[in-house]
Amino acid sequence: MGYTVILKKNEEKEFVNGKTWIYANEVYKIEGKDKNGSLATVCSFDGRFIGKGYINHLSKILVRLFIFNDSVDDKELFLSRIKYADEMRKNYLTDNCYRVVFSESDYLPGLIVDRFNDVLSVQFLTLGMELKKDVILECLKEHFNPKTIVERSDAEVRKKEGLQPFKGIIYGENVETVQVYENGLKIEIDLLNGQKTGYFLDQKLNRLALRRYSKDKTVLDCFCNAGGFSLNAAIAGAQKVYALDISKQALKCVEVNAKLNGLTNIKTVECDVFEKLREYKSQGKIFDLIVLDPPAFCKSVSEVKNAYNGYKDINILAMKLLKHGGILVSSSCTHFISQAVFRRMLTESSKNAGRRVKVLEEKIQCLDHPSLLSEEESSYLKFFIMQID
Repeated sequence: MGYTVILKKNEEKEFVNGKTWIYANEVYKIEGKDKNGSLATVCSFDGRFIGKGYINHLSKILVRLFIFNDSVDDKELFLSRIKYADEMRKNYLTDNCYRVVFSESDYLPGLIVDRFNDVLSVQFLTLGMELKKDVILECLKEHFNPKTIVERSDAEVRKKEGLQPFKGIIYGENVETVQVYENGLKIEIDLLNGQKTGYFLDQKLNRLALRRYSKDKTVLDCFCNAGGFSLNAAIAGAQKVYALDISKQALKCVEVNAKLNGLTNIKTVECDVFEKLREYKSQGKIFDLIVLDPPAFCKSVSEVKNAYNGYKDINILAMKLLKHGGILVSSSCTHFISQAVFRRMLTESSKNAGRRVKVLEEKIQCLDHPSLLSEEESSYLKFFIMQID
């Protein structure tokens, strides 16, 4: 007999309305027995069926719901959900690189699948998905017939699930880099050493939006990573783009991708971005356009205050370095900081910098990273384009 998880009285309301994460303090009792990571049935206090999800006694999230009928977690279910998710992306995106599966948003919690041309990069971030790895790989091979599958399950979050990080090529040819097209640009992806699954796809359409502001401008791309924003600014006719990052590996990727596209107006700068911006300020430098796309500044609620101050510091510096009428692009991927909180930080930054700010565009992550209305955590990216007067 498998696990049956019975919720406390009245706890079922949020789950009926779409919430999928069940914490131990929301549970009245657990009946039955099975191995950790198995499929558990979840019921309300009065015995009504709520759904099914993978249970993990080692995680703060006890159960992750993803089945809401009498289906089981067999190959048919995984294949149908992967196909459904892929068709949605192909309906709206034309590039040969996109996120195929985005965890809870595609009703496959803990599974990430990115397509880079004929290569797939996958992450198994929860115990339940790890135990189903073989059947999931069968589905991916059947649907995509990929040349290579790379596993990038090297995220620290796996440790919270009782799993060890892992990365490597798990199927097909021994390929460590792959070329894709994004917004008409050639991009070389470092599959094993690039961030997360190799490349950040969630900013694809936001990078494209940058082009309308870049022509003839002097652009500062801070925390440039593989250079997505730098390349889009450069191809749009920026006079000069300075790509700043602390990582030599990231800057090497920028240089490779600039060469691939015949772009000579990008200069890479290896530095601590905070220190470099302070140096520019002391030198009296002024720029036309600045992009701030830093890594997440916090990974827990306890770090939010420090993260908030970090975002504020970098935005004040950027605002002071822009000419009158200059453009500031400011982004955050920290899901612990909401859209409203990030906007408040920008407001405080403008006051401290002594600048008036107009919001021209306000965006979220690309549509291949859909968010669930019932799961605030799935809507994590904040992206503002502002004119600084």
